[in-house]
Amino acid sequence: MEKDAPIVVVKEVGKSYGTVEALKEVSFVVERGEIFGLIGPDGAGKSTLFRILTTLLLADKGTATIGGLDVATDYKQIRTKVGYMPGRFSLYQDLSVEENLEFFATVFHTTVQENYDLIKDIYQQIEPFRKRRAGALSGGMKQKLALSCALIHKPDILFLDEPTTGVDPVSRKEFWQMLRNLREQGITIVVSTPIMDEARQCDRIAFINHGKIHGIDTPERILQQFASILCPPSLEREEVRHETAPVIEVEQLTKCFGNFTAVDHISFQVNRGEIFGFLGANGAGKTTAMRMLCGLSKPTSGIGKVAGYDIFREAEQVKKHIGYMSQKFSLYEDLKVWENIRLFAGIYGMKEQEIERKTEELLDRLGLAAERDTLVKSLPVGWKQKLAFSVSIFHEPRIVFLDEPTGGVDPATRRQFWELIYQAADQGITIFVTTHYMDEAEYCNRISIMVDGQIKALDTPARLKQQFGAETMDDVFQQLARGAVRKAD
Repeated sequence: MEKDAPIVVVKEVGKSYGTVEALKEVSFVVERGEIFGLIGPDGAGKSTLFRILTTLLLADKGTATIGGLDVATDYKQIRTKVGYMPGRFSLYQDLSVEENLEFFATVFHTTVQENYDLIKDIYQQIEPFRKRRAGALSGGMKQKLALSCALIHKPDILFLDEPTTGVDPVSRKEFWQMLRNLREQGITIVVSTPIMDEARQCDRIAFINHGKIHGIDTPERILQQFASILCPPSLEREEVRHETAPVIEVEQLTKCFGNFTAVDHISFQVNRGEIFGFLGANGAGKTTAMRMLCGLSKPTSGIGKVAGYDIFREAEQVKKHIGYMSQKFSLYEDLKVWENIRLFAGIYGMKEQEIERKTEELLDRLGLAAERDTLVKSLPVGWKQKLAFSVSIFHEPRIVFLDEPTGGVDPATRRQFWELIYQAADQGITIFVTTHYMDEAEYCNRISIMVDGQIKALDTPARLKQQFGAETMDDVFQQLARGAVRKAD
């Protein structure tokens, strides 16, 4: 193949799953040495396209070549030339950092030593934890390990499917700096992302929706052309005032694991109907603190009250009076939509008649009436997230805990999700939310930011920006999180 010829050539590729057309006559080229972005809403066809280009899935029609090799017939050769990070964490959770890297090197008939120079800048950041199980790493560390494993055989091209989902803003910036360094070494990168600040760092982006490519151009032109989907306007809210009464009270709350203090004497209050943002870098202690507040983990010391119940002595009462949505999708994939609603309503002790009436109301409100008998695993990610949130407040709890609820969700769907949050807060439900999207932090009434297990800042977004001389919450977060000492959970 000629040196200046495109490294990826896709011509009229189509793929269907039953009656659903996932890809419709998709065509584009990727030049050697560029960062090419694939941007689009949930369910647009991005992951299907990645799987075809990495030879894991056969297209129904059309052709695609990688470095002049056909993805259908030359798949063995192509697999030696590509690195791939799928949307879900792709490594072996029970193997150590070191063992994962050595395993992937062996699969590609190479050694860690042979290509160490290529991954050195990335791997050195996680090398102190080389004996730790991959499943015990923080989000940012996991992605650095996954990238190291994808690079260990020195590929010509990297395919990255939403590589920074669940990763904090500081680690995301570091990750994209790594990608720019790799491009300088001659590696081509094809990446999908739901984060528009990341899309702007690509050389070109293709906008895909409903399985079709609608435009390919510079990031600014595409983001402007399809702004209603990719860059929706900020939410406006006329806040409903509630009586100021704390529903969460925390004083000197601490959690230790052996000699490691994950949560270090934190104190705060959250009021009824308040949207309280609980921010921090990966490994700061947010999820550990949230698990204590939900009655899922006992504190080492300190006091915590949720909905009037002591989190140490009355954990079961706490669980009955809250809603919870974890960062890992919390519904049952093999149950139908209505079956998930019924199951969780029953767990919360709701009566049969009330369940039936409220189920119909919920399905109509979410626009899911036609999908009531659909298996949850068949729904787009955004729909799943909205359903999971609605189920978490189905029993009308006083407080709902949301652990990174919009991770990996496109901007338009995230906006719709926050409309649901606003509606719940207006009804008097307190929202306790963690997020790595700093534009979402702006939607909160107040924000706390954890660093190394301690709360280093707590106030309204406006006051925090004023205090730190910052224009955005991202600037505030970067200033605080960059001072962190510990780098893993």
